[in-house]
Amino acid sequence: MSRRWTARLALATGLAALVVLVVFGGLASLLLMGVGWAGLALTAAGVWWMLTHTGWIRALAVLLVVVAPIAVLVLYASAGLLWVVLVSLALWALAVAAGSAALAQDSASGMPERSVVRAERPYLIMNPRSGGGKVERFRLAERARALGAEVVVLDPDHRQDVAELARRAVADGADLLGVAGGDGTQALVAAVAVEHDVPFMVISAGTRNHFAMDLGLDRQDPSRCLEALTDGVELRVDLGYIHEGQPADGDPGRVFVNSASFGVYAEVVQSPAYRDDKARTILEMLPALLTHAGGSLLSVRADELALDGPQAVLVSNNPYQRGDSAGLGRRERLDSGVLGVLGVEVANAAEAAQLLLPGGQGRGLTAVTAREVVVDADAPVIPVGVDGEALTLSTPVRCRIAAGALRVRVPRNRPGVPRGSVPMDWRRVRRLALTMGRTAAGRGAA
Repeated sequence: MSRRWTARLALATGLAALVVLVVFGGLASLLLMGVGWAGLALTAAGVWWMLTHTGWIRALAVLLVVVAPIAVLVLYASAGLLWVVLVSLALWALAVAAGSAALAQDSASGMPERSVVRAERPYLIMNPRSGGGKVERFRLAERARALGAEVVVLDPDHRQDVAELARRAVADGADLLGVAGGDGTQALVAAVAVEHDVPFMVISAGTRNHFAMDLGLDRQDPSRCLEALTDGVELRVDLGYIHEGQPADGDPGRVFVNSASFGVYAEVVQSPAYRDDKARTILEMLPALLTHAGGSLLSVRADELALDGPQAVLVSNNPYQRGDSAGLGRRERLDSGVLGVLGVEVANAAEAAQLLLPGGQGRGLTAVTAREVVVDADAPVIPVGVDGEALTLSTPVRCRIAAGALRVRVPRNRPGVPRGSVPMDWRRVRRLALTMGRTAAGRGAA
């Protein structure tokens, strides 16, 4: 279906959703809509109180989160209008999906790639524990050696310096470095690849493989990444660098391929109790962290923008797509030359409700881009999560972007970057539905 007709479908089903609600619900539909939004607001506020309190207040908040939506449904059913609401919601969901699909085709094309000659002496480092044993399950080492690569499988019982292994390999003549492992290991070896200007190869053998996903690689079958050894193309992508304390001459900082997180998440994962009981540790620590009764008080400067006292900050190598940032799903590009910055600052239940309601951003969420971000605190050191690695860094902590720093070798044929959700813009949808038709008609007349 063309973009024009997809946009028209969005407008038609959106209008139908309103017609169903008004025609079959009558004037009561307006009251029902108000009751529905009130229920959502109470549920969101209940979530905030549940996270920021303990004891009997948390118990009441849990009860509110459960009872509020049920009460709304019971009210709809008792008025005999539950089916009206469900049909209207289904039509509205279809309208939003169609509108997003039409707008998604406006998104930017993929990152430019160039053809390259086959590497003569590729050197791959593989972590047998990553991804629950994907290296062994997919016979990655055996397959890579058959394609002419030198492979080092790390000893899980002894810690090894992967960066040093990579530097020795380059000194011995390696003309490509690659990693089958998690994003933290990828970042360490990528830094060596940049240092010596050799291409870097990602094998999606980690648990989440965010970097591999945003490169468009196959995350289900990591053996397909090995096709880059025989039929590969090269991408130029950005890297993030993080520095602690006062900058020192000649110190490039630590590389991150995905993100650096500060505040609530970083504080929780560094708790000694987190590994033993994640859920309980989170529930015990969140009240103090979210209300600033515990943890460090952060201040952030992203280029010219200043944030004082955010509970959580995430700095990413290129911004996450709008509408997908809550789940940190994906980045459409890795070559935009800017950092993505997400800051969360919620002071009360009302602001939490604005943030958590569907489609609502509210004043509690800041989403910007910057070339440099400085995070300071009222403490000499703060916990930081860098590509999933828990670190403790001296303040101030600086993040910067190195545009096009990394040469990445990827298979010519790969799944591609999955599209995320596109923020709904009804004005753009209406414009697509109407003006594109006129443009097409004008061309036909010409």
